[in-house]
Amino acid sequence: MAEKGISVKQLKDMSESFNSDRANLIAASAAVRGGIMEASADYRRLGELPFSFSIDLKQGKITDQKSSGRCWIFAALNTFRYEIIKKYKLENFELSQNYLFFYDKLEKANYYLENVIKTADEPLSGRLFCYINADPICDGGQWDMIVNLVEKYGVVPKEAYDDAASSTASRWFLQYVSTKLREDAMILRELVKGGEKPAALRKRKAEMMNEIYRMLCISLGEPPKSFDLCLRDKDDKITQEFGISPKAFYDKYVGLKLGDYVSIINSPTEDKPYGKTYTVKFLGNVEEGRAVSYLNLPMDAIKKAVIKQLKGGHPVWFGSDCSKFAVRKNGVFDRKAAAVEELFGVSFGFDKAQALDYGDSAMNHAMVILGVNINDKGKSDRWHIENSWGKDAGKDGYYVAGDGWFDDYVYQVAVDKKYLDAATRKLLAQKPKELEPWDPFGTLAD
Repeated sequence: MAEKGISVKQLKDMSESFNSDRANLIAASAAVRGGIMEASADYRRLGELPFSFSIDLKQGKITDQKSSGRCWIFAALNTFRYEIIKKYKLENFELSQNYLFFYDKLEKANYYLENVIKTADEPLSGRLFCYINADPICDGGQWDMIVNLVEKYGVVPKEAYDDAASSTASRWFLQYVSTKLREDAMILRELVKGGEKPAALRKRKAEMMNEIYRMLCISLGEPPKSFDLCLRDKDDKITQEFGISPKAFYDKYVGLKLGDYVSIINSPTEDKPYGKTYTVKFLGNVEEGRAVSYLNLPMDAIKKAVIKQLKGGHPVWFGSDCSKFAVRKNGVFDRKAAAVEELFGVSFGFDKAQALDYGDSAMNHAMVILGVNINDKGKSDRWHIENSWGKDAGKDGYYVAGDGWFDDYVYQVAVDKKYLDAATRKLLAQKPKELEPWDPFGTLAD
């Protein structure tokens, strides 16, 4: 009978098996010294993924989210700044990530307290309250959460509201604001249990939010309500305005109609049929804003819409699992290039649906698609990616993704619905099915 534990003999057999194979010893020597991803990089495949693309949009200098989970904000603002750079013929331009970060934290604090009130009868140890209470104002986000913030608060140039120390390294800031919010949650739950009326609860919550606002201003600085603008193009032509508001700035200088943008996902799992729309319970930031909403489509349909938007001259915000098969030093996302299976002598057999179902993969990072290469068969074979990890990651901060990696690990894109065909646009009118908060598509990009 097989033993339940690892016996001395089994340990001896495993060691002998490992040491008898020359490939194991070579792989171990490379991985121990250089790390798994360095040791697994396949130079042959890397050479098959050049940084040249038949459709490509030229962007400004790479941005850097540093030690924070603001990728979704960076990715969105990178799509916005592209419009300004192109329209005003600028060498470079950057929008303030700190500005949206501030208001996202403020709105998430309010959203959290509202959810605490809504679920006050839930047990403390119940799955729902544990989910809501786990990370009250986390750094991560989704496309619809960007739309909510921009439509309410607009955007500002980075020079008008630069990064604070607590936005580039958010750990301690998050810790103390979250502690205060959880204490507030305890108070609100007790008030609800004591029969406090809604008006009194909201009055108490307003007092709590005043404290949170103070903590945000001390940590991040108070955001500007207006600012002066001076743009100098490549030919030294000046565009100047004084006292412009953040919303007016967005409308005039960016101009994308975010209400026309929709979030498309690719989830081949049995519980999410293609052609249906979905939302996620208790996922959001702005209480009165639009809910997170997805349309699930096959990957071919997603690629078609993305390529149309690129051809239309607009980059694409997208969410993916960036932890899978990434050769960071070379700026490559590709399963063959990151030959981890060959290094370990194992195979990873999950398909996309199985990886989602078993919690092995989900969206965890947002970036920007700037280009695609169309091969001699008329198919995409690699994608040009703008990341937000600074210029020392990838090739001066930019990445190339193999088409197979795109299929397997891209989960969400935001596209203007005009790039969808008429039949697909009609699908957007459906009432979305509600997913549980812990569904794989309840994850946030950070």
